[in-house]
Amino acid sequence: MEHAHTSHTGNAVTPGTQRRVLVVEDDTTIVEAISARLRAEGFLVQTATDGPAAVDAAEAWQPDLMVLDVMLPGFDGLEVCRRVQAQRPVPVLMLTARDDETDMLVGLGVGADDYMTKPFSMRELAARVHVLLRRVERAALAAVTPRSGILRLGELEIDHAQRRVRVKSDDVHLTPTEFDLLVCLANTPRAVLSREQLLAEVWDWADASGTRTVDSHIKALRRKIGAERIRTVHGVGYALETPAP
Repeated sequence: MEHAHTSHTGNAVTPGTQRRVLVVEDDTTIVEAISARLRAEGFLVQTATDGPAAVDAAEAWQPDLMVLDVMLPGFDGLEVCRRVQAQRPVPVLMLTARDDETDMLVGLGVGADDYMTKPFSMRELAARVHVLLRRVERAALAAVTPRSGILRLGELEIDHAQRRVRVKSDDVHLTPTEFDLLVCLANTPRAVLSREQLLAEVWDWADASGTRTVDSHIKALRRKIGAERIRTVHGVGYALETPAP
C-alpha cells in the first residue's frame, strides 16, 4: 500500500503538472483534513460544501478529480455526480457515511469510479486519489497508442481503441473503472481472477481491504452487460464467461 502512496507524489508536485482536486464535503473538520492531506501530496485543492456550489465549482475550475460526499445540502452527491459528468467526464471518489451497498451501486451507476465508507484514513484516501488519476493517464495513453483489433466474445464486443463496449450491437456506457475491470476479465476469459488480483490489476491497490469495492463494481458491470456473463466463484473471485459453441 505504501508504494501507491509514495510513487506518484513526485509527479503530483512537478511544476506545471499539478492536478486539481475538488473536495465536496459539508463537514468542516473532514473537508479541512482532506484538503490539508491532498495539498501535502502536491495537489491543487478547492472545496465546496453543498450541491449547487459543487456543480458551479466543477464547471468553473475544471478539476482533474472530485472527492465527493454523498450527503450534501442543496442536492446530494449523486445529483452532483450526474450533473458534473453531463458537462465533462471527471473521475469521482465518492464518500459515504452509510455502509450500504445500494448507495454504492447507485453511486457507481451515476459515474463514480470508486467509493470509500467513513471513517477512513487520510493515507488511504490519498492513495486512492493517485490510483484514479493513474487510471485516467493510462486511458489517455491507450487512446493515442491503442491496442489493435476488437475483442468479440459472443454478443459482447470490446473496442480497445475507442474504449467502447457493445452487447448485441447496442452501445453500453461504462465508467472508466468498469471498462478496465471488464478488459481485465476479458484478457483471460473463463479464468477465475481473485478479488486481490483484480484490485492489483485495475486499481493498483495491494491492500485486500478494498475487496468490497471490487464486488460493487462487478455488480454494476453485471447490470450493464448481463449478469450471466460474469461468474462468481465463491470464496475466490470472478470469471468472464464465454458463449457455448
